[in-house]
Amino acid sequence: MTVASTADLVSASQPLLDLTVGQVRRAVDGWHAVLRIGAIDHRVWSKEPPVLGASYAAELLFDGDFDARAYAARRLWRAISGRAPGPAFHQLSKQRRERLRAAIRALDAHAAGASYRIIAEALFGKRRIPDRAWKTHDLRNRTIRLVQGGVALMRGGYRKLLRPGRRDE
Repeated sequence: MTVASTADLVSASQPLLDLTVGQVRRAVDGWHAVLRIGAIDHRVWSKEPPVLGASYAAELLFDGDFDARAYAARRLWRAISGRAPGPAFHQLSKQRRERLRAAIRALDAHAAGASYRIIAEALFGKRRIPDRAWKTHDLRNRTIRLVQGGVALMRGGYRKLLRPGRRDE
């Protein structure tokens, strides 16, 4: 997001709303702000520090994420204009959210030194874990996959959650 030039102000540019100290953070790459409009948080990034009351324009790169950027910019514009922002760009299914939750719990337990058996008992209940056939049981394999998924998320795979699945991948 950049400050709009005076030539751009002829068009209907929007002010960046009221920013409080708690909503703006400086980082190595610029300034990050969270604008809460209604019940939705809109995240905005700027190279320069925000100026209260200034008018802003969105700069969108024509890259692989253009669809998501344009959609987010339109949702922000609609919210600032007092209109309903519309649905999120993509939402995770209930099944995917539950699997991610289990993977993060499994990762936490694994990082704390818990065995796969202990992790499985915590995730699936002690009654579902067999006493004898544990080494070949499906829940053991599922627990291992959940830990591996949690490790992949920890190593940067969480970024894939921000993008919807693409048909060409």
